[in-house]
Amino acid sequence: MHITSKCDCGFRYTDTLILSQREPVRYELTVKNPEDINARVVRSTSGTIRIPELGVDIEPGPASEAFISNIEGVLSRVRDMLETIVRWNEEGKKERAIELLGMIEKIIAGEAEVTVIIEDPMGNSAIISENATSRKITDEEAALLKTGMIVFEKE
Repeated sequence: MHITSKCDCGFRYTDTLILSQREPVRYELTVKNPEDINARVVRSTSGTIRIPELGVDIEPGPASEAFISNIEGVLSRVRDMLETIVRWNEEGKKERAIELLGMIEKIIAGEAEVTVIIEDPMGNSAIISENATSRKITDEEAALLKTGMIVFEKE
């Protein structure tokens, strides 16, 4: 389903929702080499991305958008958020943000390993790589995940 909203003020919002629902799924990839950084990442509006080594959880919310990128693109999104924290000079968070920015640069340069996990209760997200593992998540695990703004119930 394609959604387009336009306000008189000029704001425009466009998104594509996958209406199908599959089995809840979890993908995991440990980024160990330059090839892994190029692994394709498909994140639906209901997908949660976790990077445990960085303490990062990207959960879907009301304005969640789907995207297709690669691991480096996901890290770039995290880097952009961290740079905003540094610019805002948030007390107590700036030092940690600078530390994490350094870690991201090492990961992109192939000097550090990181694990990227995508969990999706609707089953529409994926990490596409020969080195990625996947498994079905239980209904109990799926119930703990956020789904974003729109949920279509199966009948």
